[in-house]
Amino acid sequence: MFLIFDPVYMILAVAGYFIMFFLASAIAPKVAGRVAGRFSLYTSMLILAILILAVSGSIIYYVLAYSGIYIGFYGLIAFLIIINVLMYFFSPQMINMMYGAKHFPELQAVVDEVAMRLGDGRKYKAMVVRSPPNAFAYGNFLSGRFVAVSDSLMSMLNREELMAVVGHEIGHHRHRDSAVMLLFGLLPSIIFYLGYALVHSGLRDERGRTTALIGIAAVIASFIVQILVLAFSRLREYYADTEGVRVSGKLPMQSSLAKIHAFYHRVPRALDEIQGSSFKTLFIYAFTDAFASPYISARDIEVLKRARISPVEEFLSTHPPIPKRLRFIDSLPY
Repeated sequence: MFLIFDPVYMILAVAGYFIMFFLASAIAPKVAGRVAGRFSLYTSMLILAILILAVSGSIIYYVLAYSGIYIGFYGLIAFLIIINVLMYFFSPQMINMMYGAKHFPELQAVVDEVAMRLGDGRKYKAMVVRSPPNAFAYGNFLSGRFVAVSDSLMSMLNREELMAVVGHEIGHHRHRDSAVMLLFGLLPSIIFYLGYALVHSGLRDERGRTTALIGIAAVIASFIVQILVLAFSRLREYYADTEGVRVSGKLPMQSSLAKIHAFYHRVPRALDEIQGSSFKTLFIYAFTDAFASPYISARDIEVLKRARISPVEEFLSTHPPIPKRLRFIDSLPY
């Protein structure tokens, strides 16, 4: 039976989503507010990575130890790993086809110059795609490393702003974010399906109430881990922004983000397009809840830095809100 038609799966998924929504709206902002500013970006990433691995590893180990290793679990894990590995290897070809990606010599010159400024001797393939303003990094060791910029974004940015955006994307390659997020993204799914398998096992066994309860606890834990993974993803975006600042300086990085943000608030149809994309986690811009003027000046950037942010949307997003990214860039020492 397909999981989507399984009432147990649907109940667990819906309940888990509401629990995650409650955590993101009521608890996570308070915790984040208390620790904000106490750690550097690098320390925060290290602590969060250790926390995700420790929590996930402990949950998986103890649940398996209790259950005696539910046999169906291995099939689910193998399925998840195979799907993600296939996506990792075949997504470059899918992206090239979906977005009509084409090599663009003028952009290649910009990409080469940015790599040189960063002291990176690796070769990156510059691709122009047909889409609303955005940019993203993709590829692997077989396909090569790509930096894609949409044709519409290239027409919006001046050269220094474009170099800042390219620096951000090369930063994702330099930080190996595709592989890192593939690993961390698997952990909540593994824990969820382990809990799902235990609930099914408990429901089939008259004495399996404890097993089912442990399965439900594992499902709840999977959504908690998912919130941690989303937080880690947002930190990786800040980390990539540091590379854009190193290339062009703070103002070009800030103005490029503000221009992209302003465009999507002028063109809601384009915003719907990126929000519905399967590859939105790759985009330089995917967060939406803040006001921006359609005409970007230094004053507009200052206003945008103080814009109101929805804590719920922030904690359920892979990207930090633009106002926070702008303020983070201000805090950088270079």
